[in-house]
Amino acid sequence: MFQLTYKSAVITGGGSGIGQAIARLFAKQGAIVHILELQAASAEETIAGIIAEGGKGMAHACNVSDQQAVKNVFEKIGSFDILVNCAGIAHVGRADNTSEEDFDKVYQVNIKGTYNCLHAGIPVLQHRGGGVVLNVASIAAIVGIPDRFAYSMSKGAVFAMTLSVAKDYLQDHIRCNSISPARVHTPFVDGFIAKNYPGKEEEMFEKLSKSQPIGRMGMVEEIAALALYLCSDEAGFITGNDYPIDGGFVKLNN
Repeated sequence: MFQLTYKSAVITGGGSGIGQAIARLFAKQGAIVHILELQAASAEETIAGIIAEGGKGMAHACNVSDQQAVKNVFEKIGSFDILVNCAGIAHVGRADNTSEEDFDKVYQVNIKGTYNCLHAGIPVLQHRGGGVVLNVASIAAIVGIPDRFAYSMSKGAVFAMTLSVAKDYLQDHIRCNSISPARVHTPFVDGFIAKNYPGKEEEMFEKLSKSQPIGRMGMVEEIAALALYLCSDEAGFITGNDYPIDGGFVKLNN
């Protein structure tokens, strides 16, 4: 079950964090993975690890907010079966203290970046007779999170795009779903805590962990496992859905 042998997957943001875990697991399950990453070195390092473990893949330096750059990379890749839109950035702030510059930056990466990859990728899937799109949203798309105005806005858009794509391409045999993680332990989280709470890293890590009812942060490998299922043939009857993977945050945090 959950084999991706003979399949090719394009994964944005695959050089670190959740995207990296997805790329590694997909390769382990037999897929040829193509990582699109702003930081070329991290993508190449991830691919080197995949190849060392017997997998196959290629790294592609790409700014997903640049439509022409995305089109160029997709033309280079050619046919593929799975598109995972994972590239994204976070932001802390409310509506009244989020600058226009920061708002636009979040929009460019999280919303326009996802759109650019859908715009370039869907015709490829149509041409090959179908495929799978998985977008990485967030629980911030469906519940109120303090001080996450721009980020919540962007992930709400990702969720809405998921529904539109799933509806529009049913006849093309393209499935589209999204996953919505709660807080996941990644290098970004460690960096965020170190930057904003110097000297209180351990205390804040514990506090953020306990914000999930299950009592801890998620692991990137757990997010990747859900992504694998939704992109596998075993999930062939699933489209147009969002899947919170949140340690009970959405339903139990009251």
